[in-house]
Amino acid sequence: MAADLDRAHHFYGELFGWGFRPTRQGHGRYTIAYTEGGVPTVGIGASSPSAGVSLPVTWTTYFAADSADEVASRVQERGGTVAVGPLEFGSGRVAWAADPDGANFGIWEGDLTSAWWGERRPGAPVWLELRTRDAFEAALFYGQVFGWDTQGRERCDVRFEHDRVVLHIDGKAVAGLRGGAIEAAPDPNVRPRWRVYFCVKDVDEVAERATELGGGVLALPADTPYGRIAALRDPEGGIFSVAAVRKGPADGDPAD
Repeated sequence: MAADLDRAHHFYGELFGWGFRPTRQGHGRYTIAYTEGGVPTVGIGASSPSAGVSLPVTWTTYFAADSADEVASRVQERGGTVAVGPLEFGSGRVAWAADPDGANFGIWEGDLTSAWWGERRPGAPVWLELRTRDAFEAALFYGQVFGWDTQGRERCDVRFEHDRVVLHIDGKAVAGLRGGAIEAAPDPNVRPRWRVYFCVKDVDEVAERATELGGGVLALPADTPYGRIAALRDPEGGIFSVAAVRKGPADGDPAD
């Protein structure tokens, strides 16, 4: 969600090589970003006063749901909060919520396509990570809210790996939950929050380019057991991370 959609297009288009196409979603301007080859990768929208919804400039992780209303009810039953919705949003229904520690996320009921999370490729999301107070408590919350434990381990598997709880879907590691966050920390990097990682070929080059485009570097490029990563921000303050594209069994598990 961006305050200035055109500014967001310029920054991310130059940084990741995305192309953009407008689409009918919600009440304001909304576009789908495409990586090379015309593969849809993310949505970028601008808050509209007519929508009655004011959201911060941020990347939001959305979880699919068969029923946004049922999931929203489970969020509240388990100590989370529902800030907006569920409401009609383009071709589906959406709600914005927060877990008991205050990490924001979205709930999406509607059409899905595997192209949104397909082959690892530059410019596409490669990993989602939650920094939270207690990873095991968070795993219980999200597991109960989204039924991770009812879909069978072949479909959805949650396990502890490399100092974090890792969610595998259809055999692919897609998200990690790490402890140690502090709710009252002044630094947003330390507070509970979901972070998205995007694939890039050269982390150092992308970090430098982000600064040239008016963004900034929150954590300098560094080598980790999973590859080279960096934490960045866009010109409006939206936080995201980048990870070098890599192949092999550990693909998709960057460290935060």
